[in-house]
Amino acid sequence: MHELGTIYYVIDTVEKLMVENQLTEVGSITLEVGEVSGIIPEYLMDFWQWARAKTEHFQNTELKIEKLEAVTYCQDCAKTYSTMKYKKICPYCGSGNTFLVTGNEYNIKEIEAK
Repeated sequence: MHELGTIYYVIDTVEKLMVENQLTEVGSITLEVGEVSGIIPEYLMDFWQWARAKTEHFQNTELKIEKLEAVTYCQDCAKTYSTMKYKKICPYCGSGNTFLVTGNEYNIKEIEAK
């Protein structure tokens, strides 16, 4: 359940940005969450509802989540493909000489100030 820790990280980070930019309220926060990041978006939303009720600045802040597709690159044929569908083996040439390009990250993409 690292989603709770993720939510606290987001709150701490945005609160610091609020101070730096002299903001008093945030309308929404958009997170990018990779398909294979190990973070479950539904849990993030549940923890957000709980955590924002306990904060001063985020009572009315909406959390938006954009899922990032997991994409793998094959070093043998130089093609990319869906990691979720084909896993580690390239569907084009059958090689296992592959690596993950995107889909393992999570980022604060956007903060909407009010």
